[in-house]
Parts: sequence; C-alpha cells; structure tokens
Amino acid sequence: MTFYIEFDENVENDYPFEVEPLVEALARAVLEEENCPYEVCVNVLVTDNERIREYNCRYRGIDRETDVLSFPNLDYGTPGSFAFVEENAADYFDPDTGELVLGDIILSSDKVKSQAQEYGNSLKREFAFLVTHSLLHLCGYDHMEAEDAEVMEKKQERILTALGIARG
Repeated sequence: MTFYIEFDENVENDYPFEVEPLVEALARAVLEEENCPYEVCVNVLVTDNERIREYNCRYRGIDRETDVLSFPNLDYGTPGSFAFVEENAADYFDPDTGELVLGDIILSSDKVKSQAQEYGNSLKREFAFLVTHSLLHLCGYDHMEAEDAEVMEKKQERILTALGIARG
C-alpha cells in the first residue's frame, strides 16, 4: 500500500498526531470493509480553504470552499465492487508497482480545524472522518440519495469506531 501525502506550501503539518500512519490505518480499514483484494495507491493533498475552493471551482464548477474533495480513478458499476478492475488493468493499475490506483483526496486543513471546533471533535477525529469519507468515495460510494447517505454514514461510523476514533 502506497500513500503520497503532501502538505501544500501554505499549510503546516501541525497536527498533534502522525498523519501518514493514520491515513494508512484508515485506508486499511476501509479496504478491509470493502473486501478489496488489491494493494492500492492513494494520493492525499492537504491544502487550505483558498486552494480547495480553486479545485472545487475548477473540477466541480462550485465556487466555494469545501472540506474534502475525492477524485476516484475507478468507474464503479456497484459501490465497493472491484470485480471489474482487471478488465481495465491498464487504466487502473500502476505499471511500476502493480498497485490499484484508487484516486486522489484533497483535504482542507482549515476546514478540519474549524469543523473539529464546531462539532466538538478532536482534530484527529475530524481528520479521520473526512479521510474515511473520501476513501469511501474512492470506493464508489456517494451520498446524493438518502439511502446512499445512510449506507456511507454507517460504514464511516463502523470504521472509525473499530479504530477507536470516537466523536468528541
């Protein structure tokens, strides 16, 4: 499993926890939950509100800040089903490592900090929640419909609880 975690030049890694081991633990838990049979690669960029607003505008046509953006590399028919990936191996696997390239995550450090305060969560909980949420998007889940949102929320809570990352 490979993670490329980068902090934007305007953002300091001043979190009171180690970011890379947390992201790896979350990814392992999500991939186990989804029964993913592959080693994966995920790219994570931690940026600020200004930059995430630019990305949100450029890639989604929404000119406002957001907490996290997810860019899945896979075209899922069914969320969490990896049955199709070998049919399109050239598009989905890194030829050098053989890892399944799940996609990219862009996270606003400003939002992590403000939402942690707003919701009464620790920085670790808010960071973990947003990364887990985004990883589920990279596995094909969405929350546009109420039923889909409920599925995602249950998965998020189950994963975070299993890792001992509680609310508050």
